[in-house]
Amino acid sequence: MKIDRRSFLLAAGAAALAASLPARADGLEEIRKRGSLRVAVYNGFSPFSNQGKGIDVELAQALGKALGLSTQVVGYNADEDMDDDLRNMVWKGHYLGAQPSDVMMHVPVDSYLQGKNDKVKIFGPYHLETIAVARLPRIGQFRGSAANALEVFTREKIGVEGRTLSDAFLLGVLNGRLRDNVVHFPGVDKAVEKLKAGELAAVMGPRSEIEDALGKDNRFIIEAVQMPELKINSWPLGMAVKADDTSLADALADALKRLQKDGTVAAIFARHGISYLQPTL
Repeated sequence: MKIDRRSFLLAAGAAALAASLPARADGLEEIRKRGSLRVAVYNGFSPFSNQGKGIDVELAQALGKALGLSTQVVGYNADEDMDDDLRNMVWKGHYLGAQPSDVMMHVPVDSYLQGKNDKVKIFGPYHLETIAVARLPRIGQFRGSAANALEVFTREKIGVEGRTLSDAFLLGVLNGRLRDNVVHFPGVDKAVEKLKAGELAAVMGPRSEIEDALGKDNRFIIEAVQMPELKINSWPLGMAVKADDTSLADALADALKRLQKDGTVAAIFARHGISYLQPTL
């Protein structure tokens, strides 16, 4: 087969780049030899992982301890979507040279996501995240039909993080009648700041992030969003490893079950003031 010079140079360059990057994350046997578990978390993602602290950080440390290992928690910036994050954090590494980790926290345990990403194994649900709203007491409940519950937001402002499930729902529901009063923010925490300042009547998003941003401010009601129009109102959060690291996945899943049974996981959430829901998967 003829190989032209350009193809050869491209192949050589790719080989040189691969040789310069750190090796793939090790399997369980090699991790035990190394003595430490490398765990990927998101940067700037309170209450789960922010500046070396948070729920995912503490859970990662507890899992490492349960396996008799020290834990190296590594923060990564979120990419365009979860597929990119799984590539960067778990199975390949970032093109700029960031090494993948042994396991990634905060991965939705979802069959569709798993089907799209055959190079990883998604497992170990440790928390059921739910869509919730923080609202002023004068705003009615977020349950029943959207036509009744959300009609108020044809007049009142509701905050949401852009490009999220909550955002898509509010923009599309009631044939788009709420669009002018849906206010977008870079994060749930920024939306809650405006709620506290009296510039919004409500904020919709993941309950954990809302509870964290509100803290001990009890002027607002937090409740789950339960409407037939919202097809997905909860999802289990779990972990991911490389697809062939089954022994590592099994060991982590077993350790997680022990930590859930002895109350360690619930205690971690409680320390951060977050309502814990154990998945039933």
